[in-house]
Amino acid sequence: MLLNYREICAQLEAAGVEDAAFEAAVLLEHFCGVSGATLPYRREEPFESAALAEALARRLRHEPLQYLIGSWRFCGEEYEVNEHTLIPRADTELLVEEAVRLLPRGARFADLCTGSGCIAVSTLCMRRDATAVAVDLFPETLAVAERNAARNGVGDRVAFLRGDVLAPLPAVGEVDAILSNPPYIRSAVVPTLAPELAYEPQAALDGGEDGLIFYRAILSHHACRLKADGVILFEIGYDQGEDLRALGAAHGFACRIRQDLGGCDRLAVLTRQR
Repeated sequence: MLLNYREICAQLEAAGVEDAAFEAAVLLEHFCGVSGATLPYRREEPFESAALAEALARRLRHEPLQYLIGSWRFCGEEYEVNEHTLIPRADTELLVEEAVRLLPRGARFADLCTGSGCIAVSTLCMRRDATAVAVDLFPETLAVAERNAARNGVGDRVAFLRGDVLAPLPAVGEVDAILSNPPYIRSAVVPTLAPELAYEPQAALDGGEDGLIFYRAILSHHACRLKADGVILFEIGYDQGEDLRALGAAHGFACRIRQDLGGCDRLAVLTRQR
């Protein structure tokens, strides 16, 4: 099948893909080697690529672009992604930014529900003095996270632990910070999400009936691993700020909420009340 840039854009737009022009450019670069610099001069040029045609067909069924190309950038690093990992999103960079700022010199931190490992790995890339333990329940997911740590040069500073964050994990040990982007979408909402999210691991999205089950578990089972002056950083949903303040207070933590670039609550910063 012969396809050019304009035809790919038109098909993506017809399928309801939000940024069809960007995605068409990404597909052509990845599967046909068309650079962004030369694309303006090649928009009418037909390309014959079975891999491109297959990827386009999958994207038209709303399989995420990131899975089609097998990787995505986050905080300047490149991450392998597949159906076993949640796709790294720009909103989560706020958590890494805050961790880099708050971690003490020589810190050891835990990344709970690590997924692709992007939080732990990008934090370690920017904090060369730090070490980490990264926890996930699924071995296939941990395997991807380990590869991402190695490809970004921090594999010697992070230990990967298979474990259920909903239960105590003594092997985590004492830490200066707990970082987590846990599942936080209410169970009833998950089926109503964008069709692309149906391809991402549902266990990485579903936060239980009220979306708070993982926050409760981390505060109940893992906050005890935190040093006295430690910090917990949670990514949260846009409507969960007050819930996190209440949960934090119930466990003896003060809670500060930070907003993302869209002005929505996105990050809860918990420190022990004095």
